[in-house]
Amino acid sequence: MKKLLYTTLAISLLFIACKSEKKQEQVKEVTKEVKKAATTNAVEATHTVDIQNSKVLWTGFKPTGSHNGTINLKNGKASLKDGNLDNISIEIDMPSIKNLDMPADDPYNKKLVTHLISPDFFDVAQFPVASFNSTKIESNKEGQLQLTGDITIKGITKSISFPATIIQEANVIHFKAKAFKIDRTDFGIKYKSNKFFDNLKDKFINDEFEISFDITLLKK
Repeated sequence: MKKLLYTTLAISLLFIACKSEKKQEQVKEVTKEVKKAATTNAVEATHTVDIQNSKVLWTGFKPTGSHNGTINLKNGKASLKDGNLDNISIEIDMPSIKNLDMPADDPYNKKLVTHLISPDFFDVAQFPVASFNSTKIESNKEGQLQLTGDITIKGITKSISFPATIIQEANVIHFKAKAFKIDRTDFGIKYKSNKFFDNLKDKFINDEFEISFDITLLKK
């Protein structure tokens, strides 16, 4: 009789243990689903770059003046979380670089652009794509953003930080970054730099150049 009682008790305990374990597994699965849903809902939308309406603007300086122009984007995307910009990444189409301060048919315009895409500068045959990937985005009380991220030029990556703004219109985001300076020598561009060449007099080219972003993003 006792043996039967012990057997019945053992089976009951085993059944309760299995039931408890199953319940715990169910709770874990529900928790996973809740977390997954929360994460999914937090990212409101992913936007892709409108290539036709986006560009990088650049300005280079020298003692006798400056030159400016644009570079097209190759692709890019941005994500929003809780209505705020969470991250942005873009690829820049370096062979598309243009100079805009001279007429397109000016021989010197072609000469300048040819030089910019050569190994002296951006060497686009070997490095056709530059990129920027945000790593941190902060906003202030005025609604301006401060972006920190990695920019890669000629295969060299450096961290940069710059101010920007976004304007949302239905399924469109307009992302604009104010002009900020980059030291070209950080990316191995040493042509006519006072850091590396003596006796250039007024023939040197400033190490720092400016870039800014004017990017339109469309909701997927």
